[in-house]
Parts: sequence; C-alpha cells; structure tokens
Amino acid sequence: MLSHALRRYYATPRSLHGLRCAHSDGGHKLFDKILVANRGEIACRVMRTAERMGIRTVAVHSEADRDALHVRNANEAVCIGPAASAQSYLVMDRVIEAAKMTGANAVHPGYGFLSENALFAKRLEDEGITFIGPKTFAIEAMGDKIHSKKLAREAGVNTIPGFLGEVHDNEEVLKIANEIGYPVMIKASAGGGGKGMRIAFNDKEAIEGFRLSKEEAKASFGDDRIFIEKYFQDPRHIEFQVLADAHGNAVYLPERECSIQRRNQKVIEEAPCAVMTPELRQRMGEQAVALAKAVGYQSAGTVEFLVDPQQNFAFLEMNTRLQVEHPITEYITKLDLVEHMIRIAAGEKLSVTQSDIGIHGWAIESRVYAEDPLRGFLPSVGRLTKYREPQPTSEVLGQPNVRVDSGVYEGGEIPIYYDPMISKLCSYGETRDEAIASMRDALDSYVIDGLRHNITFLRAVMDHEDFIAGNTSTKFIEKEYPDGFHGYPLSDQQKRNMIAIGALAYAEEKFNGRMISDRLGADANDEQEEFLNESMFIRVNDGEYHNVNVSADFGEVVVSVDGERVNVQSVDNSVPHVHSAVLDNDEHVAVQLLARKPVEYDVVYCGTRFALRILNEREHTLASYMKPKPKPDFSSLLVAPMPGKLVSVAVAVGDEVVEGQELAVVEAMKMQNVLRAGRSGKVKAIPVNAGENLSLDDVIVEFDS
Repeated sequence: MLSHALRRYYATPRSLHGLRCAHSDGGHKLFDKILVANRGEIACRVMRTAERMGIRTVAVHSEADRDALHVRNANEAVCIGPAASAQSYLVMDRVIEAAKMTGANAVHPGYGFLSENALFAKRLEDEGITFIGPKTFAIEAMGDKIHSKKLAREAGVNTIPGFLGEVHDNEEVLKIANEIGYPVMIKASAGGGGKGMRIAFNDKEAIEGFRLSKEEAKASFGDDRIFIEKYFQDPRHIEFQVLADAHGNAVYLPERECSIQRRNQKVIEEAPCAVMTPELRQRMGEQAVALAKAVGYQSAGTVEFLVDPQQNFAFLEMNTRLQVEHPITEYITKLDLVEHMIRIAAGEKLSVTQSDIGIHGWAIESRVYAEDPLRGFLPSVGRLTKYREPQPTSEVLGQPNVRVDSGVYEGGEIPIYYDPMISKLCSYGETRDEAIASMRDALDSYVIDGLRHNITFLRAVMDHEDFIAGNTSTKFIEKEYPDGFHGYPLSDQQKRNMIAIGALAYAEEKFNGRMISDRLGADANDEQEEFLNESMFIRVNDGEYHNVNVSADFGEVVVSVDGERVNVQSVDNSVPHVHSAVLDNDEHVAVQLLARKPVEYDVVYCGTRFALRILNEREHTLASYMKPKPKPDFSSLLVAPMPGKLVSVAVAVGDEVVEGQELAVVEAMKMQNVLRAGRSGKVKAIPVNAGENLSLDDVIVEFDS
C-alpha cells in the first residue's frame, strides 16, 4: 500500500511558547494542522506564519531533502519519495496520503510544484482537506494561458495580440509567427517561472524555441502545449497582487515591478514601480480585480502586465498562487499575505477594503541563486561551507530594513534536482534610494561560500546608473550586458578601500599576536605601548603590487595605499568573516575574509572574490623574478558547465561545426541549457551519451586540435 511507502518521523521539537490559538476573527476555529506541499524558502515562509497563528505544520520532503531546513522547522515531517520531483513533490497520491496520515486538515502549496494544479486542488477537496488557494475552476481558467487570455479579453482587460490556440508542429509555428510578425514569444500554456518560454526573431529561432519550450514544459509541468503571441519590445513587467474572498470582496495591492529578468526568470523586483502614476495604478489595479471577479477568484493571486514606454499596458497572465516576490508587497502594505490566504481558505471575509490599502515606504527583492554569473549564469551545486545571512541594521516605519527568506543553513547542500535559489534578500527604506543603499550593505555582508552564487551580479545592478535612475525594462540585462556579465569592476577608490581593510585585518592579527607574545614574557609592572605600524606589499589576484602602510595610535587608524590615505573611523568584526568599517567620509565598507593562508587572504568585496597576497619588502623583490603559471587550454573541449543530465547531442564524430552551432543540451535544475561551439572545428570524439548524468567539467565533445 502507498502508506507503507511513506516514512514518517517527527522533526526536531520546537518550542510553541507564545503561540496564540488558531481562531478566526469571528471566534471560529481555523485549521489545527497545515501540510506545506513544498520545500525550501517558501515552505519555511508559510510555516512562520502558521506558527504565529498557533497552527501546527507538516513538512513533506524527498530523500535528498531529509536534512533540509523546512523539515527541521516543521512539527512533523513525511518522506514522500526519491530526490527527483517527479517521484516526490509532484506525486499527488503521496502528498495527499501524507496529509491524511498526519491529520492535516489543510494544505498550502507554496509556489511551483502542485500549486497551480487544478486536479490536486480537486482531489484534496474530495478528501475533505482544504486547499489554501483558489478554487479548482479558477485554477483551470487561469492556469491555461490560452484560455486565460480569452477570458481576460471578455472581462475587458487589455490583452497582447497573438494566436489564442495550441500550435502543433514546425510548419504551424512558422505560419503563425509570420502572421503575427517577429519578434514572437513562444510559451507553454501551463508554464510559469520563466520555464517553457523562448523569444524568436526569425524562422530558425522559432523552430528551435518551439522544440526547447515543448521539452522544458513537459519536464516541468507534464503539459507540452505551446502557443505564440507578439513579443513586446522593451517593456516593463508590472504585476498586481489581488486578494479575494468567497463573499464577493476583492482588492488590489500596490504594484510590483519585475522587469529585471534573465531568460524570463525574475531576478530583482521592487515595490512600488518607479514610474507608476496614481491614475495608471488605479486603471491597472481595477482591471486586475475585474479579472479576479470574472473567474470567481478566492485567495491571493497575481495579475501580470506588460507596460510599454508610452504606458500602454496589456495582460500577460494570472498566477493562481503566492508569488515568489510577495515579501516586498508585505513590506509596503504591512499585510501578511500568507495569513490572508489561510483566513480566506477558512471562509472568512477580507479584513481590508480598497480604501484601507496604502503605500508605506519602498522595498526591493534580490533573488540569490546558486549560479555562476561569469559562466552564463549556469547553475551551481554543492555544500554551503560558510553561510551567514545579513542582519537588519535599523528599523524603518516599524519594520526591519532587511529581510531574508531562505531555506538553507551552513553545512547544508544545494542539490541538483531543484531550483537553485538560495534565498530572497529584501531591503526596505522610506525612499527608493534608502532601499537601494540597504540592499548594497546587505549584499556586501552576505557570507556564502562553497559554491558559486550571483551576489556579484546583484551588487553590480545596485550600482548601475540606469537602475538607480529607475530606467529598467525586461531587456535590461540583455542591453547592459550584451556579451554576458564579466564581473563587478571596482573603481580605484573601491579597490583602495578593499586593500585598506584587508591590510588592516592582517596588521591587527599580526599586532595582536605580538602583543600576546610580549605580555607572556613581560614583567607584570612593564608598560605596554599600544601602537601599530605595519608596512607591506599587497597584490590583488595576479595583478600589480600595492605599497601599503597601516598605522594606529589609540584608536586613530590611517591606511596608506600607494600614497593615498584611507582614514578608518571604526571597525566592527562582530559578524564572523565580515570586517565592517566606517571611513572618514561616513562611507560604510564591508569586506569578507573567507580564507586565510600564511601570506594570503581570500576576500569578497561587492560580491566579488579576490586573492590578496601580502608580502614584506624582501619577498616583494624576490616575487618579481617568479614566472607566472601558464593557463590550461580548454579550447578543443566542450565540457559540462554544471552537473546535470545530458538530454541530447546534436553532432557526431567527424562532423564539421561552426562557431555558435548547437552541440548539446544539458538539463539542470529543471532548465534546458543549450551548449554551443565556441569555435569552428571537426568533432574528434564524444565520450558520453544522451541520457547520462554529468558532473562539472565532464567532457562532452572533443575537437581536433
């Protein structure tokens, strides 16, 4: 029987002290126990609200997630299968059996997985278990992107021109794409989260996009239906959160802008939008509510729009679930959206009206991913050998200026099987500038080591002049980094600041060691002179050496870098691995010291890792005679840029290929990644076969030298 396949155990006990009973405002009992049918940060997020409301929680997990944070945070946990999502988190029978086994009388699906699966919601209803989300008919209506656009048009919502039907083959794809006119967006009808979507500017890209979108949609959603619509050039992506109950009440919340995207996957979001007017907000919000009412929506949902530079807008899709980026809406509205979902599911009326909802401050969310921005943002997996989340440094309008929604911990792993998100880092301020400044500081003090991550890219965006000015669109990354992201370029002053803090850390360590040694051998009556004076040469990575001097006398610290003074007002080393300093211009600088070798520090500054090699004068002189190591040549190899599954190989031994030609497709973390030839040449060997699992840097194709 299925129940025997499930293995149940209780998570680490947690104190329930201080929790209030889960009663509705009218005195009626809410849910005794909620099963969270998800993993990672969103599962932890739902559990926090449930705990505050006095509701016990059940986690479900795969074998790979046995030690995951959401399992630790739940009151109970049930293993529902092997690592692959298709054998665990997507298996309705096992999730429902877990709910019945544990006595959960409600299920919150989070986002992704089964969150927008109408059959799952219906089966829970049939079992007498409440689905914390919209009713089945609304999920069906909005979950089918083709049908949803027809309904939106009927409800008077502005829509994007396109073919509102399923396309079946290459011939039909080309016919419809040419009728609409390039560029076009090829999309999965059941899609979401940027999966199953491709932009095509010509016939060749349309055929390739159709194939990849269909494969990706089938793997992610089990539904490979594809449709085509006109692609908006250079729009903003703006969405409205709606809340609706079973009593006919519905409201819209202030907008979120989600324009900074990569491969149609949101990366940075903010609320509100920098160019929104009150009039446009009302028009878009009212259309969002009209659509929600047209489908009898009951829960939290999101209506997404594209907005062109002339502020014309058109409906994109409705997500019938809690959005990834919901925390920034919670910041500016001071509403707990998860609590509202729970109360609506229990049959309560909305506790807010449209006139109650205002905008309080500004919030920004950065999605922190385990991926390598210097290698085309390819996913990274591994163990978090060091992990420290940034902490709030102030309170703004009654709320902390930093919030981290995560589902990981130091020593935990980012597995290959799931989305590579590490956390959602949110900042908050009274103004947009304050929110940006808080985000910079938070990114600089966010300690992540053991795998690649995208903090250096997020940090670069925070300093980009167009982002600061609010000049963003869905083409931002493509336009600003047309040849890919090649790192955060430090200014001369930033480099001096980094060198100064690294030198100060080294000098303090050396000085403290000397003081301890001197005191151990000194007479008790001897006076100790607390004076620091260290000279050194520091090389950044494999670049030039810098002449550095650190001097300090009773708290006054001056660091000279190549003759330029950097005055340090104060230093805070209370956070492990983070050296925070305030300079004499009140500039705050945070440098992470992640590894210490005899004469070298591995440091992170502005999200970028550097090696600081520290030498005395004699060592510096001798170093000038050392020859640099030659770099290995991988130009004749195509290697796996990340662990994953080799889906297909598009060439054979003996084939002549040209630069840019597709060679293989690797699936990792639910995304299909096309690998192309970096140069022209002849295929010499293909040591792997389609269907095999790949490790990082496994050779896929070898070319003649």
